[in-house]
Amino acid sequence: MTAFILRRLGVLGVILFGSSFLLYNLTALSSDPLEELRLSTDPSRDAQIAALTRELQLDVPVPLRYFLWLRGVFGIFVGNPNFGTGRDGLAVIDSLAIAIPVTLRLVAAATVLAAVLGIMIGIVTALRQYSRFDYSMTFVAFLLFSLPVFWVAVLLKEYLAISFNNFLVDPQIPINWIVGIGLISGLFWASVIGGSRRTFWITYGVAFAIASSLVAIIGSTGWLLDPSLGPIVVLLLSIGIAFGVTQLSVGVSNKAALRASLVMAGLSIVAFYPANWVFDNYPGNLSIFLMICVLITTAVFVGLAFSKIDRAPIVRTSVITAVLSASLVFVDKLMQTWKPYMQTDAVNYRPVPTVGERSDLMDDTDFWITSLDIVTHLFLPTLALTLIGFAGYIRFARGTLLEVLNQDYIRTARAKGLSERTVIMRHAFRNTMIPMATILVADFAGVIGGAFITESVFAWSGMGTLALQAIRTQDLNLLMGVFFVTATMAVLANFVADLLYSALDPRIRVGSGA
Repeated sequence: MTAFILRRLGVLGVILFGSSFLLYNLTALSSDPLEELRLSTDPSRDAQIAALTRELQLDVPVPLRYFLWLRGVFGIFVGNPNFGTGRDGLAVIDSLAIAIPVTLRLVAAATVLAAVLGIMIGIVTALRQYSRFDYSMTFVAFLLFSLPVFWVAVLLKEYLAISFNNFLVDPQIPINWIVGIGLISGLFWASVIGGSRRTFWITYGVAFAIASSLVAIIGSTGWLLDPSLGPIVVLLLSIGIAFGVTQLSVGVSNKAALRASLVMAGLSIVAFYPANWVFDNYPGNLSIFLMICVLITTAVFVGLAFSKIDRAPIVRTSVITAVLSASLVFVDKLMQTWKPYMQTDAVNYRPVPTVGERSDLMDDTDFWITSLDIVTHLFLPTLALTLIGFAGYIRFARGTLLEVLNQDYIRTARAKGLSERTVIMRHAFRNTMIPMATILVADFAGVIGGAFITESVFAWSGMGTLALQAIRTQDLNLLMGVFFVTATMAVLANFVADLLYSALDPRIRVGSGA
């Protein structure tokens, strides 16, 4: 395994070196940082040209200048990186230190959401092949494929930010919206569940009644102005999570796993008020981290307590249920912060922002208000990138799973009498994820490119902003700094994909002859 990792790192290092060398030389030869000064009539023009030439080392041949730049980059390994100085006089490393967390926050959130939702829906469409749901999701996927990311971003700003903020002035939901949401919800759930015509219409009616009733209650109670889940809703959702996770992991017929999951769901309500007390009195990332550690430890012990044989799947089920149930308590706390957040002077009852990654006038002393401010600013740009990547995951997951289901080993598993859940989750799904690792890496690189456009639309000061600044000002050092960081992200993503390949399919490892 060590040789496998070293060989992959070596190949990726050569690729990174070659691409950076070509970009540096082509950019340096195609631009002239002194062009503006040469055309200047300033009496000190010659002195300024000489000073800039010394600062940017323009008297050094371009290939040699690249290696001088590369020597500064290698300072990363000794804790003293140097990407040079930008045209604005600031160290490139300082500009990157500000921009990298901004872009990573956006790219990571969008990639995870698009992958999880897209793969889940893609698998369901494959299992419901040629159903109403399959046709509907196919239409949605092709629609999203055709939309440019900047246009999606503009639409989201108009309807989910400006229009929604205006709506919150008097959040009364009209009857046509209540009926419309109910009709769409009914169609969605009836298509997902499928079945006979009778089952379809029963599901449609139940989903319509529940959705329209919830929307009507939300509109009449002013829930949008002061939202919360409360312990009862958290408990009900946690129980649903327990059954869902158990069914997908080992099946609800595994009583030990189901009991462990239900216990963790019950503990979510037991810990509801103590957790809120900790949130109120000891807010901060450290408290949340310690609570997560206690939660996972408890889930492991609960899983071990209910299992006698085949403990690993039961413990895994218990931990996943615990994490998802606990996230509901965290979300509820953020929802409770919604009203005081809107009342701040920085927000002034317009909680969905259209620009920036933080509110300029926001008081950073309140941990939860600050956290909610970050989430609201992240919402629209993340959604824009998620919608674009989401479509690819749907189609690729659907096609891959259908191909896997036609393999001989799947027919053999069914012929042996294995349950359909076991066939899908333990045999088909694992092999479906092998090619999905490829598209995950490609999508990560695509999301970085889309993030550059999204950052411009939403005025985020990330890597995209720096790249545009470097191009406009012909700032070679700044451009190379942006390229090095983004290329390193893409290279590391490829490396992670290689590790996923070897984990999902041991035949790929070097020791197996790959």
